[in-house]
Amino acid sequence: MTRQKSTPQPLGVARDDSDDELGVEDHPWEWVYQPRCDRTESARKRKRDDASQLSIMGARMGTFECYIGDCVLLKAEGSHEAWVGLIMDFFEDDEDGDKAANFLWFSTEKEIRNKERKRSDFQWNELYITPSTDVNPLASINGKAFIMSPEKFAQKYPGGKIPRNSPGHNKTFVCRRGCNLRTTSYTEEFVWEDMYNGREEDVLALLEFVEKKTKSTRRKRKVEPALETDFVEGDDEVDVDDECQVQRRGGQHEAVTPRKRQKTTKIVTPSNRKVVLKKALEFTPLATRTLSPAHHRNSPFQLARAQLHVASVPTCLPCRESEFSLVYSHLEAAITDGSGACIYISGTPGTGKTATVREVVSRLDDAVRSDELDDFIFVEINGMKITDPHQSYSLLWEALRGQRVSPSQALDLLEREFNNPSPRRVPCVVLMDELDQLVTKNQSVMYNFFNWPGLRHSRLIVLAVANTMDLPERTLSNKISSRLGLTRVTFPGYDHQQLMKIIQSRLEGVPGNIVEPDAVQFASRKVAAVSGDARRALDICRRAVELAEAEAIELEGADPGTPSKKKKAAELEGKKKSSKGRVTIATVQRAINEATTSPLQQYLRALPFASKLVLASLLVRIQRTGLPDSTVGDVQEEMRRAMVLDSSSKRMRLLAKRPCPDADSTVARRHRDMKGMPRAAGMSAAAVDLTGAGIIILEGQRPERPSKIRLAVGDEEVKLAFRDDPEIRALGIAF
Repeated sequence: MTRQKSTPQPLGVARDDSDDELGVEDHPWEWVYQPRCDRTESARKRKRDDASQLSIMGARMGTFECYIGDCVLLKAEGSHEAWVGLIMDFFEDDEDGDKAANFLWFSTEKEIRNKERKRSDFQWNELYITPSTDVNPLASINGKAFIMSPEKFAQKYPGGKIPRNSPGHNKTFVCRRGCNLRTTSYTEEFVWEDMYNGREEDVLALLEFVEKKTKSTRRKRKVEPALETDFVEGDDEVDVDDECQVQRRGGQHEAVTPRKRQKTTKIVTPSNRKVVLKKALEFTPLATRTLSPAHHRNSPFQLARAQLHVASVPTCLPCRESEFSLVYSHLEAAITDGSGACIYISGTPGTGKTATVREVVSRLDDAVRSDELDDFIFVEINGMKITDPHQSYSLLWEALRGQRVSPSQALDLLEREFNNPSPRRVPCVVLMDELDQLVTKNQSVMYNFFNWPGLRHSRLIVLAVANTMDLPERTLSNKISSRLGLTRVTFPGYDHQQLMKIIQSRLEGVPGNIVEPDAVQFASRKVAAVSGDARRALDICRRAVELAEAEAIELEGADPGTPSKKKKAAELEGKKKSSKGRVTIATVQRAINEATTSPLQQYLRALPFASKLVLASLLVRIQRTGLPDSTVGDVQEEMRRAMVLDSSSKRMRLLAKRPCPDADSTVARRHRDMKGMPRAAGMSAAAVDLTGAGIIILEGQRPERPSKIRLAVGDEEVKLAFRDDPEIRALGIAF
């Protein structure tokens, strides 16, 4: 059976634009300072705020008026939905100077996400009063709403339906309970007319009643490093593809059989463009064979190899407790407050940035399940897994609404979603991994993702993860880097003691003590001296375990049947007595030698000086800018700087030898200006050779100054190959 997504139903109430009470003309909103004659005695006797004006009691647009305590409809631009709110207060918006109001929201049953606790006795036009409040501009008001009890509704409309020609059509609702959407807890049933009579003092009393009679969200007080990092399977709806991972909270979902093909749904964006919603892809799962852990972990060596693999999920992340607590506190505060936030996380590769964020999200997910935190949506966007940075718009919209649209259409929908009021919007946490891969020429993608969290209605939390600490200042413009704010978390590289702790934590529970502590310390010191990359340390130890396992199998399989085999068995027996198939310092050294003597490493070490200079200059340029792409002209500038510091005679090989016909001619002046520059022909030939070998990627395979150039292999491979190279060291370049 396959799962088929259906188009999400609107969460608000139906709205008819032709019955807009405000009319078609766009009049300016004006404050109403004098109370109405039919208001309460306390409202009529309200005193002046100062000597110049009265307190704001209402607002007027043309012939339409609304006052504190009125129930109104708030329109959602670009869709036939509306929200119902109760006006609590009027004021001038400090952010943009517009006239705004604070609304106490009503909720429909479709907005309640927890299906297990959701009541099933709701009526077709029933609303729940909630303790949620939000500020929205007066321009979003679409008309009056009429709230009454079911008994009064039955008296006014005996047939149970509202006539289409009635002023209350699509604007009359019943309310008999309050509901807290965060915890899906309800108040006891009440009579709306007894609870609320439209008076100003009834507004706060109604809010206090709902807050007191419903269960509020509890915040987690104590935060400790997570013990479990896996999501609990079977409790959530999880949509996973190669480009993003989305976790949706709020109930179990069962697989259903495919139904008849539905028609393509179309939505109209604010620019009147039709948005075609693509049908969700359906996959037929292949038959797979599930192996029990006992099958591939029946020996200490196999168990150690499995736990040392970089893809295995550890039970905890040691040496990252402070970073974990910092990210957790920022995310928890943003989700609980319902506000947007930007958090920039930086650090060298292999320092646990992505793993720590995923562990934080897992702990927050556990808090949601135990009713200690608000519900939220999590989506991961990896810059290395998408072909175009603009595809991130489609991934985010699919996470929010479950609809697959093109990037341009998704951008229009996201702009409308985040710029218009939408009460009780579920917070969305976006992990933008490999941030440097999402940088575009005009930086529009980065600007939008860092600008949306600052909007009032977005409730978007962006976690930007990059390998460069100063990427915003060096690469992004000021208007983008300023939107990141001051919330930045830096992950330093691991030292040898931290690497030892990480490796030893992975080896806990492995019987036989097959890895010696000195071997772990040796591997940790070797890796910490180069990069502090935990993934490289785990790979080296895992390869050392494989070598030790091969030795153990060879010792056990020796057959002393012939004289030659007896001699070999005696040698193996002596080796067995000394090492006994354990991972020693010598085993780790062999694993390191294999890593440094790979075919790629051998090729890089055997390159001529011109090719080494091109690669070293390109690597320095990447480290200087933090961008994977450079131009040939920029690389030539790095080569020029390196050649100035060259203390060997290699520099003379690349210096240009050009004739100088006339001391005052233009050619001579150009020759003097280019003195010391590397010869373009030698550099061009080296770049073309490296492109043919697959070491670099050169735009059009033409080494011209504007051409783009980038590494096609890992920068760690180049660093490892040139780390002890005397020619590179003579240039003053150290890796």
